[in-house]
Amino acid sequence: MDLISLMPMKEGLDLHIRLTRNLPSPTAYAVALNGEYANDAYNEERAPGFKGVWREKSFSVPADTPFDLEIGTGNGFYFAHHAKKYPERVLLGIEIKYKPLIQTIRRAIKAGSTNMKIARYNANYIWELFNDEELDNIYIHFPDPWLKKSRNKNRLINSNFLEQMFKKQKPNSFIEFKTDSLDYFNWSMDFFKASSYTVEEVTYDLHNSPLAETNFSTHFEKIFLKQNIKINYARLYKRV
Repeated sequence: MDLISLMPMKEGLDLHIRLTRNLPSPTAYAVALNGEYANDAYNEERAPGFKGVWREKSFSVPADTPFDLEIGTGNGFYFAHHAKKYPERVLLGIEIKYKPLIQTIRRAIKAGSTNMKIARYNANYIWELFNDEELDNIYIHFPDPWLKKSRNKNRLINSNFLEQMFKKQKPNSFIEFKTDSLDYFNWSMDFFKASSYTVEEVTYDLHNSPLAETNFSTHFEKIFLKQNIKINYARLYKRV
């Protein structure tokens, strides 16, 4: 029996998202999620079934294997880079939109990596997918800044999000955060400093800082740089 048949749908679960199986006219990307890429990409109903057993049941690796998370993969350039650079680790990507979700997993597969999976889920409730201290490092690159003040409440970074993710990460792991929006960065820094995390690396101009040497520029990042937009960066650690 294959892995897909072992993971039942979660009937009655509030997934905070429109279910793929209820789409009236699914796109080719939505079809691919449950079809061509079903072994490496999980819809919003299958993903919660791996809570607490991602390493064993999804990645089929030892329980002590480092397990990283990218929230919002976009078109997957960083995702593919990370999977290729760190073959000794496993990587889960979270993306809500079908096209970038499929582009992301396809890009990593074409690069020859086998240590990654992707899931469709609402990032504002991402902690529902993991047990406490199940995760290692978390990457959040260029999330939607929701610049209108009336929409600020939709921003991913807030006190509840940080409190929940702190519980899900192992000691000495980190969150890496990048954004082109100075307004969103200052907003986030206030929450970072008030959280249980320790903020150890901060720059308002990543590409003119010592951190630039080891930084991987995402697709969006390169676009912003061409427009002379500075990249804001923070890394915060769970020190306990």
